[in-house]
Amino acid sequence: MTTPWGELALTRFPEDPRDRLRAWDASDEYLLRHLAEREVPLSGTVVVVGDRWGALVTALAAHGPLQITDSYLAQEATRANLARRGAEPGTVPLLTTQDVPPERIDVLLVRVPKSLALLEDQLLRLAPAVHEGTVVVGTGMVKEIHTSTLQLFERILGPTRTSLAEKKARLIFCTPEPSVEPPENPWPYAYDLPNGIGAVSGRTVVNHAGVFCADRLDIGTRFFLGHLPGGRGPRRVVDLGCGNGVVGTAVALADPEAEVLFVDESFQAVASAEATYKANGVPGHAEFRVGDGLAGVPAGSVDLVLNNPPFHSHQATTDATAWRMFTGARRALRPGGELWVIGNRHLGYHVKLRRLFGNSQLVASDSKFVVLKAVKK
Repeated sequence: MTTPWGELALTRFPEDPRDRLRAWDASDEYLLRHLAEREVPLSGTVVVVGDRWGALVTALAAHGPLQITDSYLAQEATRANLARRGAEPGTVPLLTTQDVPPERIDVLLVRVPKSLALLEDQLLRLAPAVHEGTVVVGTGMVKEIHTSTLQLFERILGPTRTSLAEKKARLIFCTPEPSVEPPENPWPYAYDLPNGIGAVSGRTVVNHAGVFCADRLDIGTRFFLGHLPGGRGPRRVVDLGCGNGVVGTAVALADPEAEVLFVDESFQAVASAEATYKANGVPGHAEFRVGDGLAGVPAGSVDLVLNNPPFHSHQATTDATAWRMFTGARRALRPGGELWVIGNRHLGYHVKLRRLFGNSQLVASDSKFVVLKAVKK
């Protein structure tokens, strides 16, 4: 990546030489070019929100920026990219969206996230630290920036306008206005689940901003809840890619002897899963972990993995995440252990499962979804 501060060698995480997706895009380049051309002062507290793979903070490393991200994978990519550039450990503080934000922000750079709710939550959390002289610049691809995006900046911080588009990227310029009173933060959001979905019927689910389908139960999860495996007794179960944790909570409610591990790469998701679990007073033992799938889980230590894998990485459609999840599940499962997967019919997960496990069984299906089971031999 060519920047005003030199050439950068950047990678995503985990590194895969076969991965042709870049660790930056035109919106990162546009923002960095703007900062240099306009000679934006970077001597104060510089905060970068939503940096996808660390491209922005790696380029600005000499100015000691602070990164805030919801993504464990983005955080790990940032560490690797900073080390590759030769930045001393700790010179760029890496915070999560669940950490306490800084008390003062002099330059706020926002990579617009896919989730409008996450943008709202982060702007509301950071607003008290923004002052009249704070430089606020957002960036994103044209298809990621909508009228509602600009309205959020305007409603929470102050007058907002956009730049002309360059290489299908656009900048957002916001001028903090002291007279603007930000509304109360509506996140996290809780609601009661409907009846007829098994052990979690009528139970409470808690969602932090940015979690998939935060204001309602999505139809895929609802279908999965109606076809979860039975069985009781001591066993270790993983809700892999747990989101708000409703699937793992359903297992824990139906089987108090089960030990459930909730795993997701999103800090917001794992916080939601833990809040959902605790809100329902579930008996038994649970663990909540932010990480790269089942990396770090001992091989042959798990009896059951439940998974609804994502098939997007930001704007790119890819099966790389699903493949890593399936591979990690096979390693972590005991002989005879089972991986249960729900997915859209057209994704063809049965082919991947047969290739990896040597078997795949259709448990249930409708016009849109399939539930598949693979057994480790």
